[in-house]
Amino acid sequence: MKNIKKITRPPLRDEIYNQLKHAIITLQFQPGERIKDTDFAEQFGTSRTPVREALKRLETEGLVESLPGSLTRVTLLNEKEAKHAFTVVAALHSLATRLAVPLLDQSHISLLEKYNEQLRSSLEEKDSINAVLADDCFHDVFILASQNTEISLALERVIPKVRRLEFAKFKTLEGLSSVQQHKEIIEACKHKDVELAASLVQENWLSLGRLLTGESL
Repeated sequence: MKNIKKITRPPLRDEIYNQLKHAIITLQFQPGERIKDTDFAEQFGTSRTPVREALKRLETEGLVESLPGSLTRVTLLNEKEAKHAFTVVAALHSLATRLAVPLLDQSHISLLEKYNEQLRSSLEEKDSINAVLADDCFHDVFILASQNTEISLALERVIPKVRRLEFAKFKTLEGLSSVQQHKEIIEACKHKDVELAASLVQENWLSLGRLLTGESL
């Protein structure tokens, strides 16, 4: 056995990727905004190589694009693309719920109630960052409980398109409708009603998509 030490932290390119992805999704970088790898390299205190690797990964996910003249920019919001993403996201979360519900116990129910309360509070305070975080945590309970890593891997690619549009139109969201939908999901989970819970989760995402895109899904 060769003397190879375990890596205790993620590669630098992954750290850069995660930070840039979060900044793009939360609109710290506006759609269409030009970005330069040299600027990021200076800010991160690194060479341009890990920055370029991170940007290339973001480009494959449709969050940045390269244009003629060595220009790189954040992609523009595309509601048609987001509409298609919503149908995929809804189906994947519904599948996760269907797999997870038979495995849920009281600790999972408590987490669902906790995150839904955090969502309610954040929406009332018009706190978009924490509202989206609470919503992600709510649905992550099902993803983790489903014990199917392929679902989370598939969602990783499409969910940013959904969330970026949600941040852009956060002020248009209608009150606490999602909170009420979550309560109905929780009740279905308590009764181990797999099909109802899966259906409610799918509708939860599709209704958000209709609200944000103005189209039927």
